[in-house]
Amino acid sequence: MKYVGIQTQKRRNNFRSLLLLLLFPCLVIGLTYLFCLSGTYLILQQDSLYEDSSIGMHSNEMFLRILPYVAGGIGLWFLFAYLNNTRIIRRATASRPLERKENKRVYNLVENLCMSQGMKMPQINVINDDSLNAFASGINNSTYSVTLSKGIIRKLNDEELEGVIAHELSHIRNRDVRLLIVSIVFVGIFAMLAQICLRMIFHVPRSRNNKNNGGSVLLLILLAVVIASIGYLFSLLMRFAISRKREYLADAGAVEMTKKPYALASALRKIAADPNIEAVTREDVAQLFIEHPGQQAKSMLSGLSGLFATHPPIRKRIEVLEQF
Repeated sequence: MKYVGIQTQKRRNNFRSLLLLLLFPCLVIGLTYLFCLSGTYLILQQDSLYEDSSIGMHSNEMFLRILPYVAGGIGLWFLFAYLNNTRIIRRATASRPLERKENKRVYNLVENLCMSQGMKMPQINVINDDSLNAFASGINNSTYSVTLSKGIIRKLNDEELEGVIAHELSHIRNRDVRLLIVSIVFVGIFAMLAQICLRMIFHVPRSRNNKNNGGSVLLLILLAVVIASIGYLFSLLMRFAISRKREYLADAGAVEMTKKPYALASALRKIAADPNIEAVTREDVAQLFIEHPGQQAKSMLSGLSGLFATHPPIRKRIEVLEQF
């Protein structure tokens, strides 16, 4: 097998990830048109004089009318989530800033790694949990952060902890964290649409005098649920494809920084034994961690043959590290 350097693989992954992200708005537009097409058919079906040729014309008119509202609503949601991601993630993980006087050891490890790579030092946060886990987040130099649990700080030796920190700094250096936050926002949009549609079903007005109209409205809402669910499913597949590939690259980046693959492999073994962070209950936030932080953050689809897994098996990651 031909050797592929880290920088080459990084460029390939960035290009593929960009293509995946471009599919998100395309998916929104496509599902919006499908909703208009199907909705027009259901509405015109109530009229005995409708013609098949008029479905396309009416659906196009509906699509052009509602697309600006769909784009505007999604744009506002995206902007809010994008700008407030730090606050949202900190609340979802129950993390707080770690002061230098609390743990000079951690600060020294982070500073030394950042200076060796010419990186600006990120914010350091801590989670008050005895389990072992860590993650990086942020969208720019002013919001980048590395978050460590108290357990991982206390239970890993200096070389192992350095490997974990280097892994998270690699995510920042490769701009993985920004990419993942964007994908999290898009998946959140589809989840929100599905929830709205499901709630609307139970609030449909049931009129005895106009049963046909009530039935049409209910059919439209059911259609919206199906379309939102399809969009959510596809966006999950895109997001997980991004996550799995980049964990291997971050491991390789950590080895490039520390020159100690054995240390990161040893750290991953200890993390695999106890990665559970009790405060983390959201699946979209759970994917940020170096290892999935617990059963309570897993969705119903997480166990389907690894298709929906946010991380590659940690055993395989260790096997790759042992080959360095």
